[in-house]
Amino acid sequence: MSKLREQGVRAVNQDFNRFEQVRKRQRYRLAEQQGGEAFDDDYVIETCDMSALLAGEPGAETAFAHRLGSALEDIGFAILVGHGVDPAVQQHATRRCRALFEGIPEAGRQPYLARRVGSINQGYFPLKQTTLIHPDLVEGWVFCRRAFNLAGDPAFEASASWPQADYELDFRPLVQAQERLILPIMQSLLRYLGCDPHSYDQRLTGTNFGLRLNYYPPLRQADRESGAGRMLGHEDVDLFTFLPAPEVDGLQVLNRRNMKWIRLQAPPGSIVLNTGDYMQRISNDRLPSTTHRVALPVDRALHREARVSLPMAIYLWEHEMLEVLPGTGEPRYPPISAIRFHTAITSKYYGDDYAVGEGE
Repeated sequence: MSKLREQGVRAVNQDFNRFEQVRKRQRYRLAEQQGGEAFDDDYVIETCDMSALLAGEPGAETAFAHRLGSALEDIGFAILVGHGVDPAVQQHATRRCRALFEGIPEAGRQPYLARRVGSINQGYFPLKQTTLIHPDLVEGWVFCRRAFNLAGDPAFEASASWPQADYELDFRPLVQAQERLILPIMQSLLRYLGCDPHSYDQRLTGTNFGLRLNYYPPLRQADRESGAGRMLGHEDVDLFTFLPAPEVDGLQVLNRRNMKWIRLQAPPGSIVLNTGDYMQRISNDRLPSTTHRVALPVDRALHREARVSLPMAIYLWEHEMLEVLPGTGEPRYPPISAIRFHTAITSKYYGDDYAVGEGE
């Protein structure tokens, strides 16, 4: 396992192409190669203002759908503003993420090591153990819907997922605030694709998600010299991901038109949105699952600072079927259950036995 992660520093994505469930012809190294990468300093990720849409202004639905859909079809990423999520909620979650990783000792994290819960590998990922294929310089902790008491159940036991019960209360407001954006975003994308904008309303009401707390510790000299990235180049598996703009830079997006990387720096309070494999599958490849990674900050002074990010991936429940949407052309993919699709892809990170087979 250790040897495999060491090889991952030099690996390219196509080394693991047999796991993919959508077409990905791009070829890239999992970690940034110092001096050997091309960057696109001219491309500007589109900023999409949701305020008129959320206020119900006339014509806003069509205008926003076109702006957002065009941005995602082109690059798979957009920056959301006017989304209604209180910046104080984002800031509080960021502070509490730092407190969790810096305040809970290693022994207190070990009982929560990640395991598959439905489709999602939920729980704690130690440093350099986020995947089997690359020694990511990050600690992670994933919490799906089952880890939150969103229904106000008096019998809910936070200790099943959380090392301290108050952390569930700390992150619940961020989840609830961003959950309110799921339907407006999905409806806009369906409208852009010429589909019934409400055809996913029922499936996405109370749907599953994965809130991932990422803690990138300050970099040691040995880390910088190892060639490892903070997070390997990858594509998200979900429909789409909400990412409150991180305070420390490092996020890079691959422009597949010219195979150059874009350094994405979103303004404070905004939300970075990107589409994933579920969306590429159902949109018949129109909305791509775009490659991204977390590299070392350009400013070396920031290497001494911890970095926190809080992506929230939006999924369908395991039993739901992924089918190419009507009106998007001759289907390139057959129907598949969400759990088979999801676990087949992510077995490249967790091992072949992670995938769920037919009838399981």
